[in-house]
Amino acid sequence: MDKKFYVKAHIPEPTFCPVCRVQRRMAWRNDRSFYSRKCDKSGKEFVAIYPSDTPFPVYDPDEWWKDDWDPLSYGQEIDFERPFFEQWEELMNKVPRLGIDIVHCENSNYCNYCGDDKSCYLDIAGEANEDCYFNLFTKYSKNCADCTFAYHSELCYEVISCHKSWNCRWSMYLEGCNDCAFCFDLKGCSDCVFCWNLRHKKHHIFNKKVSEEEYEKFVEELKLGDYEAMQEAQAKWKKMMEEDAIHKSTWGAGSEDCTGNNIKNSKNCKVCFNIVNSWDCKYLFDVLDARDCYDLSYSLYEPEVSCELISTLALKYSAYNMATHYCNNVFYCDQLNNSSDCFGCIALNRYKYCILNKQYSKKEYEELKEKLIEHMKKTGEWGEFFPAQIAPWAYNETVAQEYMPISREEASEKGYGWKEAQSSGASGSGGGKAADDVVGCGEGCEGGCGKSFKLIPQELKFYKQRVLPVPRKCPDCRHLDRIALRTPRRLWKRACSKCGEEDWTTYSTEKREKVYCEKCYEETIY
Repeated sequence: MDKKFYVKAHIPEPTFCPVCRVQRRMAWRNDRSFYSRKCDKSGKEFVAIYPSDTPFPVYDPDEWWKDDWDPLSYGQEIDFERPFFEQWEELMNKVPRLGIDIVHCENSNYCNYCGDDKSCYLDIAGEANEDCYFNLFTKYSKNCADCTFAYHSELCYEVISCHKSWNCRWSMYLEGCNDCAFCFDLKGCSDCVFCWNLRHKKHHIFNKKVSEEEYEKFVEELKLGDYEAMQEAQAKWKKMMEEDAIHKSTWGAGSEDCTGNNIKNSKNCKVCFNIVNSWDCKYLFDVLDARDCYDLSYSLYEPEVSCELISTLALKYSAYNMATHYCNNVFYCDQLNNSSDCFGCIALNRYKYCILNKQYSKKEYEELKEKLIEHMKKTGEWGEFFPAQIAPWAYNETVAQEYMPISREEASEKGYGWKEAQSSGASGSGGGKAADDVVGCGEGCEGGCGKSFKLIPQELKFYKQRVLPVPRKCPDCRHLDRIALRTPRRLWKRACSKCGEEDWTTYSTEKREKVYCEKCYEETIY
């Protein structure tokens, strides 16, 4: 399967293993480290994902999308006596960068990789959300906070992998549920607390049916508005998931011949995580609607015959690109839009036949491209993604640190940058003031980082209306807590806890949970 793909894509087979490839890509994506700085074009103060000491100009979105500056003016000739990545880094340090990636958002300046959000704050990779705060990959939702992978949901708090749910808290794998708390793997349920693997149930406590009066009394006695009581309930919930709940070896639905986790409506996809509607793919992470693709991260909207992409939309027959959207036949590009037939370019919109931001005729482009590829083969660069060592962020500012954490010493040995934690920031990361309407700060995060963090009026209003305690951990540490509740993006062969048959799963053999193969899970739960 692998060899056929690389022949079809006209690119060489990789030299890095899959884990090292995704680590290298993720070192080029900063989700959560924000900085207050001035736009290098207008002088306007704005929140960006680049600090003020970056070598390249940084523009706020309004200025970056204007037609009054020419990215081709930064173009440079190819030097066949020097490595390609060295030349590309020079270009990177000259061309203006989009300071933060938000599109068609209203009153949502403190978000990143978001589109069509309204009145959201620190929403990451969100889409069409309203009044949502501190979420990751939450889409088409309203009044949700501290959620990860929540879709079409409302009034949810601290939920993970939830769909079409309302007023749920501290739960995982819910679908079509209302008024549930501390639950795991429920569908079509309402008014349940400390429950697991239920279908279409109401008024249940620890999987036992109770009267409405008994249920309401139990929930009231939990005193979930009290921080210590909430912590105690969380501990019970984690113990319940570990000791009582049945876990499916691979979460997902409607898929055929796939390995990985959280896979829906896909076919023949191997070692993939959090993908939907994808076929004949391998090594995908957070991808939608892909066809014949390998090594994609955060790539959406029908990527096709593409490889080694991160933070892209609708790329076809392309490879080794970052933050590039609606393009065809582009290679080694960053922040390109609506372009085709480009190589090693940055910040172009509606261009063709460009190399290192210099325009050529079609014939010149094709000849130079082949000559450059031959040069890169000699230098060992062709087929390799951009080196993480030249990324504009420190390793611990990127999503690589979230999924593949390393120490400062390990980062130094590999030549990665490292950023020391600062006392305050937009999300407890980076530096600078996050919002003009901050009403207070935490005394210091209790999650281990010790940083102070911002509290904003709409956040406090949400806690008050939902009768929730004010968090004592910063948004970043809360985000890491949710990551810790999910299984890692890695596969092990493990025997089914019921029938003994071996299957690929993201639950390691050291984990205590009861993990069933799909057949035993379906027979037991349904």
